[in-house]
Amino acid sequence: MSNQITGNVGLYFVCYRLSQLGWLAMSTSRNTRGIDVVAYEETGTKFVGLQVKTVSDRNAVSLGKGETFLADYWLVVNIVNKER
Repeated sequence: MSNQITGNVGLYFVCYRLSQLGWLAMSTSRNTRGIDVVAYEETGTKFVGLQVKTVSDRNAVSLGKGETFLADYWLVVNIVNKER
């Protein structure tokens, strides 16, 4: 899988799991600076911005050069990429 597909898998997995937990979650535009997911509690009383990093091997998670931390939380999704 390409890096972009791997990133999409993690991003949509996070939105899927947040939805199961009762949050309204939506992804932002690809390759924008800042947050990847905007999530609201169903009542609208809580809001969080999430940065999602997805890895498929044992390499360290890259935070980028001079990255500013705009998100409330960072989530690291570890997926297993098995060739068919």
